[in-house]
Amino acid sequence: MCKHILNAQVAIRSPCCRKWFDCAECHHEQESHPLMQTFEMVFACKKCKKCFRKDAQEFEESDEYCPHCDNHFVIDAKTPKAALTVESEDVRKDSRMIKDDRVREKERRTIFDPTDEADKLG
Repeated sequence: MCKHILNAQVAIRSPCCRKWFDCAECHHEQESHPLMQTFEMVFACKKCKKCFRKDAQEFEESDEYCPHCDNHFVIDAKTPKAALTVESEDVRKDSRMIKDDRVREKERRTIFDPTDEADKLG
């Protein structure tokens, strides 16, 4: 897994050493030589595990998808960020962590509830 791009959908084959990397930063960290630039890129889709080639000179919007499974592999890169969260049980089972007890819900009224209508003559 790539630690630079959280949701890397493809692996890219480097033209210089012919090894697979998730991004150019991963190549820079693992290899001692610079990454060779080329226009023909070889990708391996992580969803269907099939390889395909793309020409970077003629890259169009339809080229942002895997030709085998239509997985959209050109997505916004998100870098990991530190965050503080409260870990608890699954909220679908126990929602006490997200429920706010300070705000009470009004009791449901029925037609038989005389509290508001007791003072009116009708």
